[in-house]
Amino acid sequence: MASAPAPAVVLSEKKVSILAVVPGILLLAAIGFAGKLTEQAIARYGKAHNLHLPNIEYVLWAIIYGLIISNTVGVAPFFRAGIATYEFWLKLGIVFLGVRFLLGDVWKLGGLSLAFVAIELGMSIVLMTLLGKWLKLSPKLTSLLAIGSSICGVSAIIAAKGAIDADDEDTSYAIAAILALGAFSLFTFPLIGHSLGLSDHAYGLWAGLAVDNTAEATAAGALYSDAAAKFAVLAKTTRNATIGFVVLAYAIYWARKSKAEAIQNKAAFLWQKFPKFVLGFLLISLAATAGVFNKSQITDIANLSRWAFLLTFAGVGLQTNIRELRKQGFKPLVVGALGELAIAGLTLGLIVGASKFVVL
Repeated sequence: MASAPAPAVVLSEKKVSILAVVPGILLLAAIGFAGKLTEQAIARYGKAHNLHLPNIEYVLWAIIYGLIISNTVGVAPFFRAGIATYEFWLKLGIVFLGVRFLLGDVWKLGGLSLAFVAIELGMSIVLMTLLGKWLKLSPKLTSLLAIGSSICGVSAIIAAKGAIDADDEDTSYAIAAILALGAFSLFTFPLIGHSLGLSDHAYGLWAGLAVDNTAEATAAGALYSDAAAKFAVLAKTTRNATIGFVVLAYAIYWARKSKAEAIQNKAAFLWQKFPKFVLGFLLISLAATAGVFNKSQITDIANLSRWAFLLTFAGVGLQTNIRELRKQGFKPLVVGALGELAIAGLTLGLIVGASKFVVL
């Protein structure tokens, strides 16, 4: 997993030929499609034999197949450039997903939920910083874990790497911990949500608040229900929108310690770091609210979103290499795990407590 950041950086900084990414994209598509076929085959078998089988959606199957490949035969270098595009497909999928959100739905996130987002940001930064100091991680690795856990996982870590002049090794450690914990959340969050009888709104809000990587947060919501996925995306994109401000704050902090380059133009820095796909999501939502699309077009665009997510979730599995995590040592994982468990527990407590007074 230590090698995961490199393809993403290369894709963002250099022009990669289409031929270089095609093999990896085809692999993502094959794994995602296999996940969809598995979901459909199990559903058909249960219906034919009158069995009530668990509805395990393609999201989880695609991740499982990716995990199996990554942690058994491994991924050949030939595929890596294409696999690194999984975040692009995630962002494209979220933009297309905006067609299912009228602006009225966006406002349903509500002031209370926005307050929870602010609380989550503060808690994550404080907890990860304290835990990193306690286990004596390097200060910049601690900063990367705090940034990744508070905002949007891998994307935030990569955005912060250059801003605070973090080492490649620290970046890899932070990404390894965030990816491993995100994969774990897919298996535990839906079980906890169902055991507590959380509503779609409450569960989706929790997934959007407590799961770091946007791909895993979206998947965790989708594994619960379509409605939960919508609320997870809303909460998660709200967190994502704060990335520029949080990374800027850390950049200024490290610049003052003379361990990072000073930021000359703060407005330009914020725009550079702001996740543009959030704007795309809002524009599509605005167009849908204005009635630009008819019912058939809305269905087609929503289906494009699902196809993009097929490639995304396959990439999540392929990027998670447990063997590499062992090589890196477990301190970053311990800090990440303790922090994530605390954040998940605290945000769940906030949501369950609030649901006693307001409808979630």
